[in-house]
Amino acid sequence: MMAVDTLNSNTHSLTDEDFLDYAMSHGFGDLHFKVDPATGMKAIIAIHNTKLGPALGGCRFIEYDNTASAIKDAMRLARGMSFKAASVNLPLGGGKSVIIKPKQAFDRNAYFHAFGKFVEELNGRYITALDSGTLLDDMEIIAEHTNYVASKRNQGDPSPYTARGVLRGIEAAVSFKLNKDSLSGLHIAIQGLGHVGFALASHLHELGAKLTVADVNSDMVNKAVNEFGATAVSTDSIHKVACDVFAPCALGAILNDLSIPQLQTNIIAGAANNQLAHTYHGESLFDKGILYAPDYVINAGGLIFAGHKYLMQSDTTILQEVDNINQLLLNIFIRSAKENKPTNDIADLIAKEKLA
Repeated sequence: MMAVDTLNSNTHSLTDEDFLDYAMSHGFGDLHFKVDPATGMKAIIAIHNTKLGPALGGCRFIEYDNTASAIKDAMRLARGMSFKAASVNLPLGGGKSVIIKPKQAFDRNAYFHAFGKFVEELNGRYITALDSGTLLDDMEIIAEHTNYVASKRNQGDPSPYTARGVLRGIEAAVSFKLNKDSLSGLHIAIQGLGHVGFALASHLHELGAKLTVADVNSDMVNKAVNEFGATAVSTDSIHKVACDVFAPCALGAILNDLSIPQLQTNIIAGAANNQLAHTYHGESLFDKGILYAPDYVINAGGLIFAGHKYLMQSDTTILQEVDNINQLLLNIFIRSAKENKPTNDIADLIAKEKLA
């Protein structure tokens, strides 16, 4: 997660100038707003950087406390997409969109018809995709109005590719930190058993890892216990488990002032976005001797899948690029040790060098 000091939790008090100052200082290209009176749709598209190509990023459809929070989310995530695409050498820029989900009744189909027209108005500068709260059905509606859609039913599910990339990242971290070329017998604690987390657990089980798991969904926890012989713990204690690798695969900001002193692991390598509550928490992990796999690199498999599908690359190319996450992370770990800097700082520096 990149620093968002200007966009702190008090977003309701921010002025337009605060957002524009943040946009200017963090290299943003465009901020687009759309209000559709016919449907009531309110949407934001943030385009951070298009130096490497058109901006690709998902469309988030969730409730927000206020408009400022929605703008903050779009901007923060758009910048992260720029860094993610650059870090894995995709010929794409970074963007993100947010449709503010109303608390009252609304016509979902009408919302996404309106949003599709909004995307088309940008003439390809922004390519949309799945994100929190959106469905493949929504993407199909958007695609009725624009070709700039990277998540369509005929393209498949990106989550297995995200899980494969995280697995490659764990292998890189274990090789670098523990000097082991196998995951067999290692203890890995997984926080979150969604599509990516459960697929990751399956891969790790097949490779002989010992698993401890936690999720708010008890059915998924029971499934992991029954199928993988996993040990279940509460969601409040999973980060405290003594293990070789802690894999956050749920919500962001799990690595914070409270949780970091409680960690008993050598490595953090998981699929969750924005794992660091603040940038300085990367330094906290570094000082504790915990190897952190920067989230937007290790979880880039889904973006690689969506980006290359949109660019009509072969499945072979997609798998090669996902597997290359292993080497990209090794490069970050080596440079981190050489320069004596936290891995998240090194990842940011590499991305900025490519975007400069």
